Amino acid sequence: MADSVDLAAYGARFTTDPYSVYADLRARGPVHRVRFPPPDDEDDLYLIVGYEEARAALADPRLAKSPATVGVQVAEEEVLGTNLLMADPPQHTRLRKLIAREFTARRVEALRPRIQEITDGLLDEMLAAGDRADLIEALAFPLPITVICELLGVPDMDRAEFRRVSNDVVAPPTMEVWNTALAEMAAYLDELIEAKRAAAPGEDLLGALIRTTAEDGDRLSARELRAMAFLLLVAGHETTVNLIANAVRALLAHPGQLAELRADMSLLDGAVEESLRHEGPVENATHRFTAEPFEVGGTVIPAGSAVIVSLAGADRDPDRFPAPDAFDIHRAPQGHMAFGHGIHFCLGAPLARIEGKVALRSLLERCPDLALDGTPGEWKPGMLMRSMRHLGVRW
Repeated sequence: MADSVDLAAYGARFTTDPYSVYADLRARGPVHRVRFPPPDDEDDLYLIVGYEEARAALADPRLAKSPATVGVQVAEEEVLGTNLLMADPPQHTRLRKLIAREFTARRVEALRPRIQEITDGLLDEMLAAGDRADLIEALAFPLPITVICELLGVPDMDRAEFRRVSNDVVAPPTMEVWNTALAEMAAYLDELIEAKRAAAPGEDLLGALIRTTAEDGDRLSARELRAMAFLLLVAGHETTVNLIANAVRALLAHPGQLAELRADMSLLDGAVEESLRHEGPVENATHRFTAEPFEVGGTVIPAGSAVIVSLAGADRDPDRFPAPDAFDIHRAPQGHMAFGHGIHFCLGAPLARIEGKVALRSLLERCPDLALDGTPGEWKPGMLMRSMRHLGVRW
C-alpha cells in the first residue's frame, strides 16, 4: 500500500496556497493516499490531482457517490437525507429528473432582470455608506443568498441565521460545530417545508418541488425534499459567494488584466471562466467510493476506499493549462472543472455564471477606481470550499 501523505504537515501553506501543495503532489504522480488536516482528518483517502485522471474519475460509474457502497453511514445523510451528491443511478437519475424540471435554463435566464435589480440595490447601499467596504458583506454574500432564497421561497427574516448555520456546515472549526449545524439545518428545513405545506405551496421552487410529480406519479419524499432544499440552499449561495469574491480579488491583483476588461466588456465571459479555473469556488469535489479495486493514473485504489477529486489541482495541471498559475482572461479555459464533470455536473452552473457576470460588470461600471483596501482577508480552512473571510475594497 502506498505511503500516506499527511497534508497537515504543510501547515498554513495548505490553506493559503493549496495549489503549490497539489503541484508538489502532482510532480510525484496524479494519485496519492492522503490525510487532510483537521477537522477533515478522517481515515486515509485517495486524492486525485491530475487533470486527465480527475476528468476520467468524475465520469466513471465505478466510483460511487453513496457512502453505503462501502458500508458507511455519514452524519449529513443520516440527519438531512440523501441529496444528489450522495446518490448513484438509478436514484440519482430519478432525483435529478425531478429537480431539473423546475431548474431549467429558461427559468434561470428569466431571473436575470431580478438579479440585476438586487445587484443595483446592494451597490447603491455600498456606495452610499462611504468609500470602502468588505465586498463579501456588501455584495458577494447578499446577492446569491437573496437570489436563492427568493427562488426557493425562504423568508427574509431567516437569512442572517441561515448564513451562520450554513458557514458552520461548509467550513466548521470542529466536528462538534458541524454536527450541531447539521441538526439545526434539519430542524430549520423541516419547519420551513411544513409551513409551506400548511399554507399551500406557492410559485417558488420549494413550493414547486412539494407539488411536482413525474409522469409516472413519482414525487419527492419528505426526507428527499429536505435533502434537496439543503443542497440547493447551501450549494446555491456558498459557491457563488466565492465565485464573485475570488474573481474580484484576482482582477484587483492583476491591474493590467482589469484595465483590459474595463476597456472591453466583451472579455467578461472569459474573465469569469478564467476566475473559475484559476481560483474556483470549490477546491475539492465531495467524496466518491470504490466498491471494487479501481485503477487510475497507474495507481490501484483498493476496494472500500474514499476518493476525492481535486478540482483545484486538476485546473492547475500544466499538461492541460499552460502556465497554470498565471491569471489570464484571454485564455481559452474550456474544459475547466470548477463545476465538476459527468452526471454530477453542477445543476446551478448557469445561475452562478449569470450572477457572477452581473455582479462583476455592475461593480466595475459603478466603481471605476475600485482597488484592494489593505491585504485581502485570510482564506477559510477546509477541503471543500475555496473562500475568504473578508475582502476589503475601496473606491
